[in-house]
Amino acid sequence: MGENNERAHNETGVTEFILLGFPGSQYLRLFIFLLFLNIYILIFLGNVSICILVITNRRLHTPMYFFLCNLSFLEIWYTTASIPKTLAIFLGKSRSISFTGCILQMYFVFAFGCTEYFFLSVMAYDRYLAICYPLRYNTIMDIHLSSKLAVSSWLCGFLIISIPAFLITRLSFCGPNVINHFYCNIDSWIVLSCTDTQVIETAAFVISIVVILGSCVITLLSYMYIISTILRIPSTKGQQKAFSTCSSHLAVVLIWYSSTIFLFVKPSKRTSLERTKIVNILNTIVTPLLNPFIYTLRNKEVKEALRNALHEICTRWS
Repeated sequence: MGENNERAHNETGVTEFILLGFPGSQYLRLFIFLLFLNIYILIFLGNVSICILVITNRRLHTPMYFFLCNLSFLEIWYTTASIPKTLAIFLGKSRSISFTGCILQMYFVFAFGCTEYFFLSVMAYDRYLAICYPLRYNTIMDIHLSSKLAVSSWLCGFLIISIPAFLITRLSFCGPNVINHFYCNIDSWIVLSCTDTQVIETAAFVISIVVILGSCVITLLSYMYIISTILRIPSTKGQQKAFSTCSSHLAVVLIWYSSTIFLFVKPSKRTSLERTKIVNILNTIVTPLLNPFIYTLRNKEVKEALRNALHEICTRWS
């Protein structure tokens, strides 16, 4: 049986795939291209600005902003892994992608995505410590723990996706080679494969349960404790301040988890790719776009640092 699988893999006839993107008229594709391009520019500039601001401003050298800087850096690469190719597809310039290129794109999109789950749960845990244990926060969440949590998030995200990536390389693809999506994802590989996909479907489902639901439980538990602690604060002003630092984070978390649970936490991947393609827009471009605005524009310290930076730039140019 093992020899038959190996022979089937070696006889794979597909060497490249065609990404459909979004069907429609030339004007519709041009409109979507301009929309995605502008959003990508905003994502890139917004997250790069956060990274520069956190790195250059000493007042922001705290665990909270250290994690935020990591998240912004991650968002830059998460969108870069899929959007540039998507833009080329909308222009009709390059719909084809090689087998290796498709594997690499899938790996990096999902690796960055998994890393984001870990960072969101780490950031929720950081806020839990800051609000529920304010006197002990600086002792617990020191530079050593925050660095370990950040490194662990990156390593776990990239290592866990190597499992489905390896399993995909063992599949055979005899044709057709058309992917009904704007980037390569696990569902597309499973639908197009002409060999048994039970192993990879099981592996993808287990990873989804562990990563998505596991991090979701940690995040929600952290916020349950946070909210219960905030409600016990006697001062209304104190409650508002605590809520302002967490409500924005929770809003992004709810959008991210609701869309990804719908997409990935399911036993079978052979579902409507047309439907999942629409939902994918939420976590591919909408959430990365919201992050820099929600995390900064509602944060007093970041807004002050941004005003100071802009004032210094204007002073130099005047």
